[in-house]
Amino acid sequence: MNAQDVMKMIQENEVRFVDLRFTDTRGKEHHVGLPVSAFEEEHFEHGHPFDGSSIAGWKGIQASDMILMPEPASAYIDPFFDETTLVLSCDVIEPSDGKGYDRDPRSIAKRAEAYLKSTGIGDTAFFGPEPEFFIFDAVEWSVDMSGVYSKIISEEAAWSTADKFEGGNTGHRPRVKGGYFPVPPVDSLNDVRAAMVLALEACGVPVEVHHHEVANAGQCEIGTKFSTLTKRADWTQVLKYIVHNVAHQYGKTATFMPKPIVGDNGSGMHVHQSIWKDGQNLFAGNGYAGLSETALYYIGGIIKHARALNAITNPGTNSYKRLVPHYEAPTKLAYSARNRSASIRIPYVANPKGRRIEARFPDPLANPYLCFAALMMAGLDGIQNKIHPGDPADKNLYDLPPEEDALIPTVCTSLDQALEYLDKDREFLTRGGVFSNDFIDAYIELKQEEVNRMRVTTHPVEFDMYYSL
Repeated sequence: MNAQDVMKMIQENEVRFVDLRFTDTRGKEHHVGLPVSAFEEEHFEHGHPFDGSSIAGWKGIQASDMILMPEPASAYIDPFFDETTLVLSCDVIEPSDGKGYDRDPRSIAKRAEAYLKSTGIGDTAFFGPEPEFFIFDAVEWSVDMSGVYSKIISEEAAWSTADKFEGGNTGHRPRVKGGYFPVPPVDSLNDVRAAMVLALEACGVPVEVHHHEVANAGQCEIGTKFSTLTKRADWTQVLKYIVHNVAHQYGKTATFMPKPIVGDNGSGMHVHQSIWKDGQNLFAGNGYAGLSETALYYIGGIIKHARALNAITNPGTNSYKRLVPHYEAPTKLAYSARNRSASIRIPYVANPKGRRIEARFPDPLANPYLCFAALMMAGLDGIQNKIHPGDPADKNLYDLPPEEDALIPTVCTSLDQALEYLDKDREFLTRGGVFSNDFIDAYIELKQEEVNRMRVTTHPVEFDMYYSL
């Protein structure tokens, strides 16, 4: 779709407003609305000015002018606004040179795609993320000087068996780790997910599957089709927007927080990926699990840089409450065919065109533009330097003998540890000017604020452990 197609779309759908959207460093979308009378085809050439100093981790007030440059191919009609509104994803442009802003996640994703082509290794990177999420009836929390607490309210929750509900307690709900694929009424959210699927398809995001996930209290997944790196990141932002808003329409609340529930599985975002050149899948071959040597080197790069990647793929303090053994979250940096306890899985596919690798440690708190770009940059480093990942791990990595367990490296155990690794191991990200040192420094500073806030906040568990000592 080009600019002329968008203008035609506006006319045919009697659009009243155009909504320009962009993503900040943390991964949250922002928007500004223009009446259709104020939107012209020239916006696709000259963009729309805005104040970048109000976005956390971006410009100072002394150099705040920035440009939103809309992407015509991203256009869709918003399914939630009362007035017909057309949405456009935007790059953030630095007005001084007309280039993508150094700290704009979408511009970083585009630079990553350009870098791939410049290497000659491949011309296209395909990504297919699987972000899991929870749908609750309500949620409460408070953080102040008097104390800290949080509470999840969910009729579907395993802990709600004795609660009183209007119309009575039906008793049908998943048990802890018992939410995988039960039919209704145990799966109480089928209709909500179906509404999300229809909204996604109406917005141009192809859906392949939807289902309840393993955890109780409303863990879900909607599987959408793979696409190229930046486009697939765009679709992930659309998916999050639709999940949040459809849940809101149903009087519920959705979250992509990795570990909202204590004692049950957290939400991951498994990321499928492959590199292609001239229409050929470079990951298909005759090696282990049908992989090529190129694919094995790509895996080697991800494993080598995994701890630095954690700062981007698992970017919250809450992320590391998910990355613990025995909750289906991979903590061991190993690869294997069909083995879901390994950090890198090679899914079974009948057609070599579908051959790919699946990184299982990322979570949906990750900014998709940064996450996909960083994973690819690590993989490309593996290919360029022929980093072989060693032998595959076909055992259950959660239950290895201690002597074997000690030989397999692990992901980071905290965000502050991950930030330390990112600070030391960043050169692979800065190749081709994809990520700049300035951006990485600003990212670490932004995330260190979260670490520090968590570090100085008294936790209810500390009362449980220390109050009576």
